Formats: sequence, C-alpha cells, structure tokens
Amino acid sequence: MTGDGGQPRSGRVTRRTFLAGAAGAGVGLAAGIGGAAGVARTGVFGEGQKHAAPPTVPFWGAHQAGITTPVQDRLQFAALDLITSRREDVAGVFRAWSQAASRMCAGQPVADLNSDPVPPPPDTGEAVGLAPARLTITFGIGPSLFSNNGEDRYQLASRRPSALADLPLFRNDALEAARSGGDLAIQACADDPQVAFHAVRNLVRLAHGVAVPRWYQTGFGRTSSTSASQETPRNLMGFKDGTNNISGDDAGLMEQFVWAGEEGPSWMQGGSYLVARRIRIRLEAWDRDSLGSQETRVGRHKVSGAPLGGVHETDAVDLNATENGQLIIPAQSHIRLASHATNSGARMLRRGYSFLDGLDPAGEADAGLFFICYQRDPRSQFVRIQEQLAEQDALNLYLIHTGSAVFACPPGAREGDWIGRSLFES
Repeated sequence: MTGDGGQPRSGRVTRRTFLAGAAGAGVGLAAGIGGAAGVARTGVFGEGQKHAAPPTVPFWGAHQAGITTPVQDRLQFAALDLITSRREDVAGVFRAWSQAASRMCAGQPVADLNSDPVPPPPDTGEAVGLAPARLTITFGIGPSLFSNNGEDRYQLASRRPSALADLPLFRNDALEAARSGGDLAIQACADDPQVAFHAVRNLVRLAHGVAVPRWYQTGFGRTSSTSASQETPRNLMGFKDGTNNISGDDAGLMEQFVWAGEEGPSWMQGGSYLVARRIRIRLEAWDRDSLGSQETRVGRHKVSGAPLGGVHETDAVDLNATENGQLIIPAQSHIRLASHATNSGARMLRRGYSFLDGLDPAGEADAGLFFICYQRDPRSQFVRIQEQLAEQDALNLYLIHTGSAVFACPPGAREGDWIGRSLFES
C-alpha cells in the first residue's frame, strides 16, 4: 500500500467543542450561482495552457470547482486526519467548510468582521482587501475515512466506492508516510498565493477539534496571469507541458473519463477521483544530461515542443514512425508510455503544480512536480498508466515519488446546501 490510509491521532472531541469552534468562526451562507466556469487543457506532467477566465469562480454548482476550472497560478493543498469518533462532527466540518468556501471564493471573509476585542477574530485577515483571484476550493475524502485498519469508523464502510481503492506501491516508489494519505483533502488554487494560503488556513481552523493537518503542499504554476493566450508552459525539466492531452472543453470526454457515473454509489455521481503524487525531480543530475538524451527520454524536442520526427508542437504523435529500422519515438520515452494509445485508451485530466521545498541534506533542491489528476476510476486510469511508467519510463532515472494519496471528490452542491451531504445524511 502507498500509505493512503491516514492514521488518526488520539484526542477526544465533543459536539459542543466543535459547534463552539464553528460558532466562534461565525461561518455564514453567501450568495453564489452556477458551477465552475471554463476548463483547462492539460499536460503529461501537469496542467497546460490557461484560457481566459473571470476573476471570480462560483463555489456552487453541479461539479466542484477546481477540477475543470482553468488552471490558476498557485496551489495550497492540505490533507487532514480525523480525530473524532462521531460522524456528525465530520458532517459538521463539511457543512462549515462549504459555507466558508462559498464566501472566500466570492472574495469575502469566512464571516462578517467585527471589532469585538474579546473572542478570536472570525477570519485570520490576511486576505482582507485582496481580490478573489479566481480562487477555487475542492474537497476530497480518503479511503481511511471509511475504514482505517479494518475499523468502520463512522459506519460508512458500506458506502465506500469500489473506485476509492488504496493505490498500489509502484516500482521505485520512495513514499514518505508524512507526505502521503489522509482522511480529508483541501485543494485551494488561486492566482494570488496569499489568497490560496488564506483559504486553507481558515478551513483547517474551522476543523479544529475534529481534524488535524497531516501534510501540506505548496505549488506554483507554469502559467502567466498577464497573458491568457500564452504559449504552452514548461515544466521544471524545461519541456513544454500540455500539448497533447485530454481537454476539459470536450463534454463527451469529461463524461467518459472524469465524472463518476452510475457504476458507483449515488453520493459520488457527478464527482471525480483525485490522485495526488509528490514527484521529486533530480534537477542537478537532469541539468547535466545531454540535450539529445533529454529529448529521447521525453519523446519531444525541447525548444519547439514538437514530437520527435515532427516540426511543430501540435504535430500528431506518430508512435509507429521509424528511421533506419528504429522507432523515432523510443519505446521507453515518456510520451509513448503515457499515451492513451499504449494504455488501452486510458486518459485522465491532469492538474499539477511545480514545487520547491528548500534543500535536502546533500544540498540539492527538493523540487519537482506535485502531480494531480482527476478521473472516473483510478484503477483503470491512473494505476494502469503509472504501472507502465514505473516499469519502463526512461525518465525514472531522474524521478523520485515521495508522496501519494487518493481521494473521492463528491459532486458540487446548490447554494445553501453543502458538499458531501448525501454521503453523511442519506
């Protein structure tokens, strides 16, 4: 197993404690309309080209925002462990989170501000005066919420979707328990890093006494907020990223590959399954590799982004093309192994961010890709593709998978309702 099951920490929480905390935060309802607007074209490693989008993305809608929403520049991701034994406490967190998220996505504090000097302020305040910056907040539920070490913690084991299976341990994984798993997930994306930070900080605060942080990840995008028509962005390896992958513009593809359907429980229909992988890139070693070696490992030309054998970035990838009896796009190249053509048609909606988390003990950059993808069933999509990559990808010499998690992201909610209600109350 990958460590996707969160290990709850000891602690006793009463309903009074939780409700007092929520009341102290003063969470209230906020107006909102529709669903997430716009989509993003995605890349082999992560998110691709950004489309023009309004500064505010509604929280309410048929699907949770932050999945097909055009990629924002910044990411704050948090996984939490539950420390309560009461299902109603968990439901209360999702109720409070939904209300607070709807306000923050509209550019409002989690509750109306006041000048009462006695209680803690209802909002931490660092986003006061800032625009919402296309903030989206997406919530997820991990496998360990349904069953942790064989314990049916909240009498919800029978409602666990079969698609929400623990990820297998892949070849060459070097997973760290402190960077993997979790009972709950919060994905906050925005064009302003302080807005994204503020969102996660206040949501974690609202869960005080019910859940505690397990791990955080900050990410920066390969996009530019000054240009909606920019060229395809590049990943930390220097290659264009997002040229030839599933497009959220295609409703048919989204229904086929992203949104959960009638094959699962009713509470997940219209939702999606999130897989997160923290992938460190050995940048110092990569930077010493020759250009020719880098290009054959990826399967594309570094500067133009064209597939090997092509001229332009958008040229079709011909996996059968040969020269002097040799495959032009090598058998172990990343784009060949990640292609839906070599994975029984499996595709995913990728949404990833680069990261830099300081230096390791050897003085090398702890940097890479925080890979996020959404799909209808990770077992036949992410797992199928990753098994092939883990065994054969020529890039594995430079990649270290240090974190792993899978979460079920329920469908969106109407204004005044809350995310996950049909799971906890049905």
